[in-house]
Amino acid sequence: MRLPMIRRWAAIAAVVAGLVAIPTPAAQAAAGLEEVTGFGTNPGNLRMFRYVPAGLPAGRPLVVALHGCTQSAAAYDAEPGWIQVAERMGFALLLPQQQSANNLNSCFNWFQPTDTARGSGEALSIKQMVDRLRSDLGSDPTKIFVTGLSAGGAMTAVMLATYPEVFAAGAVVAGLPYRCAGTLFQALTCMSPGTNLTPRQWGDKVRAASRHTGPWPTISLWHGTADSTVAYSNLNELMEQWTDVHGTDQTADVSDTVNGYPHKGYRDSGGRLVVETYSITGMNHGQPIDPGTGAQNCGTSAPYILDVNICAADHIARFWGLDGEG
Repeated sequence: MRLPMIRRWAAIAAVVAGLVAIPTPAAQAAAGLEEVTGFGTNPGNLRMFRYVPAGLPAGRPLVVALHGCTQSAAAYDAEPGWIQVAERMGFALLLPQQQSANNLNSCFNWFQPTDTARGSGEALSIKQMVDRLRSDLGSDPTKIFVTGLSAGGAMTAVMLATYPEVFAAGAVVAGLPYRCAGTLFQALTCMSPGTNLTPRQWGDKVRAASRHTGPWPTISLWHGTADSTVAYSNLNELMEQWTDVHGTDQTADVSDTVNGYPHKGYRDSGGRLVVETYSITGMNHGQPIDPGTGAQNCGTSAPYILDVNICAADHIARFWGLDGEG
């Protein structure tokens, strides 16, 4: 192998370390976060945190937010704006947290078959957390949502595929399609340069994950065009996967700009918007935020939480229909 190629794979290996194995100090829970224990058998050995706005009544929506690598529950609540939006719109937050015993870099194991299958591993642990918090709060079972960044985004796709009856909708930020990888080597390829399958091949992976036949969760997809960690091409592969699951084609029915960024939408045969994509021009790897106190502002700049004048958390919650809930 020529030296430039060796260097290229060494660089990719360094990138995937962001999804696999660099030790980081344990993060402490942020003010307002509560740790919950005793939520089930927890086969994935995860920790569970929650944030509940003061006075939140029963029957409110529940949003699961999955952090990225080197992050924690405490680094993925206020920073991407989820606490701000939860207070504004009136819903509870469930924040699963990875442990270094499972992954040295605190990444959800989105490429491990046992953690991405229904009824086992990390996927089942997260499902058990949802059941516990829904029971504790009396959350509306028809309004459960899941989102995540990077490895958390890839794990979001896992949850939507393995437990589609649980979630009304989801949002993947800088993530990857369900079952893009089953090994570390495949994970490298999925991240960069990306894996190109047909929409039907991608859709079949979701349909094989459970016995569910529909209706399927709707999904919002976000990705920076300059992402140097997870190739931007993964936005298109995710779109193909979930449009195929919904039985629609890959020709956008909506094509416009939001805060200056290209936005596309895909409708099913009934005219319902079931998949949408945001291409954040020039943005590297991270979650878009727009700090401020306005009706659609949110977030605080941090590593992988990037001020690009659009608040993904707010737009995602509006896509889910939560803006009329608060």
